[in-house]
Amino acid sequence: MRVLIRSFFKLIRLLVTPFLLLWEKLGSRPQVRREPAAQQALDVLTANMCLYQFKTCPFCVKTRIHIKRLALNIRTKDAQHDAQARSELQVGGGKVQVPCLRIKGEEGDVWLYESDALIAHLDTLAG
Repeated sequence: MRVLIRSFFKLIRLLVTPFLLLWEKLGSRPQVRREPAAQQALDVLTANMCLYQFKTCPFCVKTRIHIKRLALNIRTKDAQHDAQARSELQVGGGKVQVPCLRIKGEEGDVWLYESDALIAHLDTLAG
């Protein structure tokens, strides 16, 4: 029974994955336009950020679309297929849950989970 359930969900993932990736491709509206100085200042702020994500996670897709819309330069790491990124997420954040935004700071790293919380934080950052 367990094998049947796992097979069912693998099949669902195989069927849904192309639509999620298409949603990401088509969902990226034109980026926010900023003055070069403002964009450069924002790039400095986002240089210490990294998004841990799974390529086909719908919440990760939602977050990546929002990052593109805001024209933010945030690195991404695939915690599903990259063992080192998964380990960093487990050790640093305390759990393997995506999307997760790592913000490196002088007092230590901050790990933000939940796509809505990430999007709210990025909206305040981008102004």
